[in-house]
Amino acid sequence: MKRIQNHLIGIDQGDIVLFSDYESDGDMWTGSDARERRKRIKFTESYRSPPSVICALSLWDIGNSANARVDLKAERISADGFDIVLRTWSDTKIARARARWMSFGELRQADEWELY
Repeated sequence: MKRIQNHLIGIDQGDIVLFSDYESDGDMWTGSDARERRKRIKFTESYRSPPSVICALSLWDIGNSANARVDLKAERISADGFDIVLRTWSDTKIARARARWMSFGELRQADEWELY
């Protein structure tokens, strides 16, 4: 469980197109075996420490000739941003995908400062 120490709680969110491989015959649509797409997301404002991040598919256009195999997650979470990562494998064909994300965590207080 993440405990928030102050009253300044930040919530940021977004929706991002991860790829559209159908039009360009990209590897998510034409490939096989393990494949990955990764995009760096920068928060609107930096958090005091790495926040909690939730990711969800908001659109997927997937071929029907194989099983639907998708792994979507947030990686490399920092106070400034994170990587949103979509992976698939085997013979799954994904034409395009879009993902929504939401972060929430502790913000810095206006009078807070750091000693170096």
